[in-house]
Amino acid sequence: MIAALILQILRVFFTAEFRKPREIAWMALFGCLMTAMMAGLTGHFLPDDMLSGSSLAVLDGVLKSIPVIGTTLSSLFFQGSFPSGAIATVYPMHVLILPALIALFGLVIAFQTLRHKPSQFPLPGRSENNVVGKSFAPAAVKRFGLMLMVSGILFLIAATVTINPIWHYGPADPGNASAGGGALWFVAFLDGAQRLVPPGWEIVLSDYTLTLAILVPVAVCGLFFVAAILYPFIESWISADKRDHHLLVRPRNAPARTGIGVAAIVFYAVLWIAAGSDVIALHFSLSNEDVILALQVSLFLGPIVGFSIARRICLGLQRKDKEIVLHGFETGRIVRLPSGEYQEVHAPVDEFQRWELVNYESPSPLHPRPDESGRIRVRERVRAFFSRLFFEDRVVPPSPDEVRELHSHSSASPLTTESSENPRTDGSPVRDDTARRSGGADLTL
Repeated sequence: MIAALILQILRVFFTAEFRKPREIAWMALFGCLMTAMMAGLTGHFLPDDMLSGSSLAVLDGVLKSIPVIGTTLSSLFFQGSFPSGAIATVYPMHVLILPALIALFGLVIAFQTLRHKPSQFPLPGRSENNVVGKSFAPAAVKRFGLMLMVSGILFLIAATVTINPIWHYGPADPGNASAGGGALWFVAFLDGAQRLVPPGWEIVLSDYTLTLAILVPVAVCGLFFVAAILYPFIESWISADKRDHHLLVRPRNAPARTGIGVAAIVFYAVLWIAAGSDVIALHFSLSNEDVILALQVSLFLGPIVGFSIARRICLGLQRKDKEIVLHGFETGRIVRLPSGEYQEVHAPVDEFQRWELVNYESPSPLHPRPDESGRIRVRERVRAFFSRLFFEDRVVPPSPDEVRELHSHSSASPLTTESSENPRTDGSPVRDDTARRSGGADLTL
């Protein structure tokens, strides 16, 4: 479930489905993810074996590292001193509270979907004011059948497969730990963040000791999730776009957003890999200190490199799409002109392909505007800076006039293959599979 939620969040982000009016669904999706993580973590605590006992010890240390209220939180969670009442606290959370929260967030997402209708990629006949898609009943039946199949497989596994033989791993013992044990895969980024902290990060203030080696990694990961949850509002403020959006965006048509997503993935991946730094060092006969140093450098340089590469790839794909719209597809046929020059024959795209390639917005950067007194406030300067970062490097899609003018010059050229489309009575194009197989279609708009 956690992996499915992560993939769903990535899909929603890269297709810009989080934009207004779906911000609430975006936040509910993150709430569902974090609640599912807590449910998985509390389920990991319940077996009371050696590995879960070690995890509880780590949790106790994290709680006690919080200034002022840390010891109180630890006493409330464990109902006394570690590890006395952990199961009495964790069991109702895992069985009742967290499943109820997951169901609540799921209902919020379903309500938002029914209220605003499913989003869709732009195609002929689709707009911000309509929904063109599959019928509700067949799609619901298909998804319900898939849910039943997955549930049946899970029940079969639970009834026939031994998942966690506690009798082999013994009861939890605060003085021992399982050899080779590690963090759960979905919270491994927290463990990795703690491993990347340089040694000696402690501050002693009077009678208090601030353990920055624990506080800073937890704070950084917390800020990462907060920034992800608030991203729809941040992007809306940067672009000054307050409109409702019901059409999705191809990732290549939003280079800055795609670059930010790739940078976030790289940041998370480095933390996740750092959780297994000791295993990496052991299997590749490396020094653990060298592995940690490489990961520390990657944590800062990796997101920057990932952002730059992803944005340049998106801009290159946009330029390629524009070239295809203006000049057509390469056919691989080489012809010789009467002058002796050799050129390749290009096949024009049809109406549907052209719509997919050019129907996107390419906003220009905002400029700081003075207020009533003629002064440019710091807020406007900051917005203009981030707007340039988002929209300065962009590829403007060709206009219909550009395509029409190019077609008027190349319609009689022997270097362009021609084919036809069957017109509808209402004037909209009809996909012609014969024309597609022949390699071209009429360029008339």
